[in-house]
Amino acid sequence: MAPNSLFAVMLRSPWWISIGIALVFGAASRALLPVEYWVFGAMGGLPFLVIGCIVAWKQLRAPSASRVDATLQAVGTMSWREFAVELEQAFGRDGYSVQRLDGPAADFSALKDGQTTLIAAKRWKAAKHGVEALQELHKAVQTHGASGCIYVALGDLSDNARRFAASHDVRLIQGADMAVLLKGMQVSAR
Repeated sequence: MAPNSLFAVMLRSPWWISIGIALVFGAASRALLPVEYWVFGAMGGLPFLVIGCIVAWKQLRAPSASRVDATLQAVGTMSWREFAVELEQAFGRDGYSVQRLDGPAADFSALKDGQTTLIAAKRWKAAKHGVEALQELHKAVQTHGASGCIYVALGDLSDNARRFAASHDVRLIQGADMAVLLKGMQVSAR
Protein backbone atom coordinates (compact mmCIF):
# COMPACT_ATOMS: atom_id res chain seq x y z
CA MET A 1 0.00 0.00 0.00
CA ALA A 2 1.32 3.43 -0.91
CA PRO A 3 2.12 5.49 2.20
CA ASN A 4 -0.11 8.38 1.12
CA SER A 5 -3.01 6.40 -0.32
CA LEU A 6 -6.43 7.14 1.11
CA PHE A 7 -6.54 3.93 3.12
CA ALA A 8 -2.99 4.36 4.46
CA VAL A 9 -3.91 7.86 5.64
CA MET A 10 -7.11 6.53 7.22
CA LEU A 11 -5.10 3.84 9.07
CA ARG A 12 -3.03 6.64 10.66
CA SER A 13 -6.06 8.78 11.53
CA PRO A 14 -8.37 8.51 14.56
CA TRP A 15 -10.93 5.70 14.31
CA TRP A 16 -13.96 7.98 14.39
CA ILE A 17 -13.03 9.61 11.07
CA SER A 18 -13.35 6.33 9.16
CA ILE A 19 -16.56 5.40 10.97
CA GLY A 20 -17.94 8.88 10.20
CA ILE A 21 -17.19 8.49 6.48
CA ALA A 22 -18.95 5.11 6.49
CA LEU A 23 -22.00 6.70 8.14
CA VAL A 24 -21.99 9.53 5.57
CA PHE A 25 -21.98 6.93 2.77
CA GLY A 26 -24.99 5.25 4.35
CA ALA A 27 -26.92 8.48 4.94
CA ALA A 28 -26.15 9.88 1.47
CA SER A 29 -27.18 6.61 -0.15
CA ARG A 30 -30.41 6.56 1.81
CA ALA A 31 -31.20 10.16 0.86
CA LEU A 32 -30.14 10.13 -2.79
CA LEU A 33 -30.80 6.64 -4.14
CA PRO A 34 -34.09 4.85 -4.74
CA VAL A 35 -35.25 2.73 -1.79
CA GLU A 36 -34.40 -0.57 -3.53
CA TYR A 37 -30.81 0.52 -4.29
CA TRP A 38 -29.64 2.52 -1.26
CA VAL A 39 -28.09 -0.56 0.40
CA PHE A 40 -25.76 -0.99 -2.57
CA GLY A 41 -24.66 2.64 -2.33
CA ALA A 42 -24.13 2.29 1.41
CA MET A 43 -21.78 -0.64 0.76
CA GLY A 44 -19.30 1.91 -0.56
CA GLY A 45 -18.71 2.84 3.07
CA LEU A 46 -17.88 -0.74 4.09
CA PRO A 47 -14.09 -0.39 3.59
CA PHE A 48 -14.14 2.71 5.82
CA LEU A 49 -16.11 0.82 8.47
CA VAL A 50 -13.53 -2.00 8.43
CA ILE A 51 -10.64 0.47 8.64
CA GLY A 52 -12.36 2.29 11.49
CA CYS A 53 -12.69 -0.97 13.42
CA ILE A 54 -9.03 -1.87 12.80
CA VAL A 55 -7.84 1.57 13.93
CA ALA A 56 -10.13 1.52 16.99
CA TRP A 57 -8.69 -1.87 17.99
CA LYS A 58 -5.12 -0.61 17.60
CA GLN A 59 -5.83 2.59 19.53
CA LEU A 60 -7.56 0.64 22.29
CA ARG A 61 -4.46 -1.53 22.75
CA ALA A 62 -1.99 1.37 22.56
CA PRO A 63 -0.27 2.36 25.82
CA SER A 64 -1.35 5.54 27.57
CA ALA A 65 0.83 8.65 27.42
CA SER A 66 1.80 8.20 31.07
CA ARG A 67 2.80 4.57 30.39
CA VAL A 68 4.93 5.69 27.43
CA ASP A 69 6.63 8.39 29.53
CA ALA A 70 7.25 5.99 32.44
CA THR A 71 8.69 3.34 30.11
CA LEU A 72 10.99 5.82 28.34
CA GLN A 73 12.20 7.22 31.67
CA ALA A 74 12.88 3.71 33.00
CA VAL A 75 14.73 2.74 29.83
CA GLY A 76 16.81 5.93 30.02
CA THR A 77 18.13 4.96 33.45
CA MET A 78 19.09 1.38 32.51
CA SER A 79 22.55 0.07 31.83
CA TRP A 80 23.22 -1.70 28.52
CA ARG A 81 23.06 -5.11 30.22
CA GLU A 82 19.66 -4.40 31.78
CA PHE A 83 18.28 -2.98 28.55
CA ALA A 84 19.62 -5.91 26.52
CA VAL A 85 17.86 -8.38 28.83
CA GLU A 86 14.58 -6.42 28.52
CA LEU A 87 14.87 -6.40 24.71
CA GLU A 88 15.59 -10.13 24.58
CA GLN A 89 12.57 -10.86 26.75
CA ALA A 90 10.35 -8.50 24.76
CA PHE A 91 11.23 -10.02 21.39
CA GLY A 92 10.91 -13.48 22.95
CA ARG A 93 7.34 -12.62 24.04
CA ASP A 94 6.64 -11.61 20.44
CA GLY A 95 7.65 -15.08 19.25
CA TYR A 96 11.26 -14.45 18.22
CA SER A 97 14.19 -16.66 19.03
CA VAL A 98 16.83 -14.11 20.01
CA GLN A 99 20.59 -14.54 19.90
CA ARG A 100 23.15 -11.91 20.92
CA LEU A 101 25.72 -10.83 18.37
CA ASP A 102 29.17 -9.40 18.94
CA GLY A 103 29.37 -7.26 15.82
CA PRO A 104 29.61 -3.48 15.71
CA ALA A 105 26.49 -2.99 13.56
CA ALA A 106 23.91 -5.32 15.14
CA ASP A 107 23.42 -6.45 18.72
CA PHE A 108 20.85 -9.22 18.24
CA SER A 109 19.73 -11.69 15.63
CA ALA A 110 16.05 -12.56 15.96
CA LEU A 111 14.50 -15.52 14.14
CA LYS A 112 10.76 -15.87 13.59
CA ASP A 113 8.90 -17.88 10.96
CA GLY A 114 12.16 -18.62 9.13
CA GLN A 115 12.97 -14.91 8.79
CA THR A 116 16.06 -13.42 10.43
CA THR A 117 15.94 -9.84 11.66
CA LEU A 118 19.01 -7.96 12.88
CA ILE A 119 18.48 -5.55 15.77
CA ALA A 120 20.75 -2.64 16.66
CA ALA A 121 20.15 -1.13 20.08
CA LYS A 122 23.48 -0.45 21.78
CA ARG A 123 23.37 3.27 20.95
CA TRP A 124 19.81 3.60 22.29
CA LYS A 125 20.68 6.39 24.75
CA ALA A 126 22.31 8.73 22.23
CA ALA A 127 20.59 12.12 22.09
CA LYS A 128 20.83 12.29 18.29
CA HIS A 129 21.24 9.37 15.89
CA GLY A 130 22.89 9.87 12.53
CA VAL A 131 22.66 7.94 9.31
CA GLU A 132 26.00 6.12 9.82
CA ALA A 133 24.63 3.59 12.33
CA LEU A 134 21.70 2.81 10.05
CA GLN A 135 24.02 2.36 7.07
CA GLU A 136 26.16 -0.08 9.10
CA LEU A 137 23.05 -2.01 10.13
CA HIS A 138 21.80 -2.17 6.55
CA LYS A 139 25.20 -3.42 5.38
CA ALA A 140 25.12 -6.10 8.12
CA VAL A 141 21.70 -7.23 6.88
CA GLN A 142 23.16 -7.80 3.43
CA THR A 143 26.28 -9.50 4.84
CA HIS A 144 24.30 -11.88 7.09
CA GLY A 145 21.58 -12.53 4.53
CA ALA A 146 18.92 -11.33 6.97
CA SER A 147 15.44 -10.44 5.80
CA GLY A 148 15.14 -7.18 7.73
CA CYS A 149 16.44 -4.98 10.51
CA ILE A 150 15.28 -2.94 13.48
CA TYR A 151 16.96 0.11 14.98
CA VAL A 152 16.08 0.94 18.60
CA ALA A 153 16.60 4.54 19.73
CA LEU A 154 15.53 6.62 22.70
CA GLY A 155 16.74 9.90 21.16
CA ASP A 156 15.92 11.68 17.92
CA LEU A 157 17.07 10.61 14.47
CA SER A 158 18.51 13.09 12.00
CA ASP A 159 16.49 13.85 8.88
CA ASN A 160 19.05 11.94 6.79
CA ALA A 161 18.72 8.93 9.09
CA ARG A 162 14.91 8.99 8.80
CA ARG A 163 15.09 9.19 5.01
CA PHE A 164 17.61 6.34 4.92
CA ALA A 165 15.40 4.21 7.20
CA ALA A 166 12.34 4.84 5.03
CA SER A 167 14.11 4.10 1.76
CA HIS A 168 15.92 0.96 3.01
CA ASP A 169 13.12 -0.61 5.10
CA VAL A 170 14.84 -0.12 8.43
CA ARG A 171 12.15 -0.42 11.10
CA LEU A 172 12.56 2.20 13.81
CA ILE A 173 11.49 1.59 17.40
CA GLN A 174 11.17 4.81 19.38
CA GLY A 175 8.73 6.45 21.79
CA ALA A 176 5.34 4.74 21.88
CA ASP A 177 6.65 1.82 19.79
CA MET A 178 9.26 1.15 22.48
CA ALA A 179 6.55 1.19 25.15
CA VAL A 180 4.52 -1.31 23.11
CA LEU A 181 7.56 -3.56 22.65
CA LEU A 182 8.49 -3.39 26.34
CA LYS A 183 4.89 -3.82 27.55
CA GLY A 184 5.92 -6.64 29.91
CA MET A 185 8.52 -4.49 31.66
CA GLN A 186 7.64 -3.38 35.19
CA VAL A 187 7.47 0.41 35.39
CA SER A 188 5.54 2.69 37.66
CA ALA A 189 3.10 4.70 35.56
CA ARG A 190 2.50 8.15 37.03
